[in-house]
Amino acid sequence: MKYLVDIDPRIKLAEPEKMLDVPTFINFSGAFTEDSAKKFRAELEAAEAHCALSKQDIIPIVIDSYGGSVYALLSMVDTIQNCKIPVATIVEGKAMSCGAVLFTCGAEGHRYMGPHATVLIHDVSSTALGKEPELKVGAEEAKRLNDIIYNLMDENCGHKKSKKNVNYFYDIVTAKRGADWYLTPEECLETNVANHLRLPEMKISLKMDWSFGFSDDK
Repeated sequence: MKYLVDIDPRIKLAEPEKMLDVPTFINFSGAFTEDSAKKFRAELEAAEAHCALSKQDIIPIVIDSYGGSVYALLSMVDTIQNCKIPVATIVEGKAMSCGAVLFTCGAEGHRYMGPHATVLIHDVSSTALGKEPELKVGAEEAKRLNDIIYNLMDENCGHKKSKKNVNYFYDIVTAKRGADWYLTPEECLETNVANHLRLPEMKISLKMDWSFGFSDDK
């Protein structure tokens, strides 16, 4: 995503870095972990506060991630759903596993990806170890998370509205026998995971206007 700032040269800013350091967009890269989820929450809450002052009506979230912890992802999803400002999601490079789910959390019409980016969707992996009862519990938890993830993506991408596509993404992955599903940008557009196959621009313009005379028409 291009970040363009146009400041009128007549405007003298004593400390411009303090004026521009309030987050107007979020850059999420790396793994989904407890720490990254906490950082994401803090950044999104700060961005929401900034938008209340600047009248910015959408918060861009740039994603470049291989994935990570589903629990961290769900914490971030809750943060987005509690945000009063809609978010736009932008994939630069890759949005895999948890990253793909986060990508679908962008507002309808505001999910962007680069023409050479990659999205990966797959089942939740169980990390359970131990005796048979423990393995069963781990498998049950993986299924619970799997249901949450697929339902969330179906809801975000509008497939829940169609009775024919109630389990849209799950059915496709199941037909692939649970194999990783790498989506091309064109497939993302076809499945409504993405709305645009190009990267947007964020433009900030600071202008100074002045007038001389009377405020009325007399």
